[in-house]
Amino acid sequence: MSIRNGLLALLSQEPMGVYQLRKEFESRTGNTWPLNIGQVYSTVQRLERDGFVAPVGHVDEEVERFELTEAGRDAADSWWLSPVGRGAPERDEVVIKLALAVTVPGVDVRAVVQSQRKETMRALRDYTRLKASDEGGPDRDLAWALVLEHHIFITESEVRWLDHIEAAVKRAQGRVGRVAGRGTQPGSGPNPSDTSEYRAGATSSSVGRQ
Repeated sequence: MSIRNGLLALLSQEPMGVYQLRKEFESRTGNTWPLNIGQVYSTVQRLERDGFVAPVGHVDEEVERFELTEAGRDAADSWWLSPVGRGAPERDEVVIKLALAVTVPGVDVRAVVQSQRKETMRALRDYTRLKASDEGGPDRDLAWALVLEHHIFITESEVRWLDHIEAAVKRAQGRVGRVAGRGTQPGSGPNPSDTSEYRAGATSSSVGRQ
């Protein structure tokens, strides 16, 4: 989500100043996307320049507030109903690391997977603990709950993906070992630790996980 659209969405509720926009954006998204005040200020300036917001004309106010113009309200309304494109997956260091691990000779892919699984499971436990402490309370924040559940689903998916990689690498190494055992001349056959047969599968799986 662009900051621009998020600020337009907030201003569709009521006029706000720059500091209030930052505060509302962070609190309503579960504090998962901290904003620099300069980021908010420059975005509001661009929105004003492009005719989507205008200053609220009260000279007695200490804080300058902004409201949506008609064009800004149309843009906010359009954003709610426009699907978020999923054509280009975001860069993920875990995906990049595993994709490279199965192609670089000498890397113990299973060790890489096990190390990452340990960290992912730690994060999953933390998210689950937060969810359990938040559920059922009288002041339960629905927006925060939705963000937290998204983190849980993504982390659970990563655990399954890591399990898949470990199993697929093991199968690939087994196939290479069977070929070598059928009498391949020393030095002429594939390396039993080579996982090149799995490279395409790992790449497609990593894209599908995004």
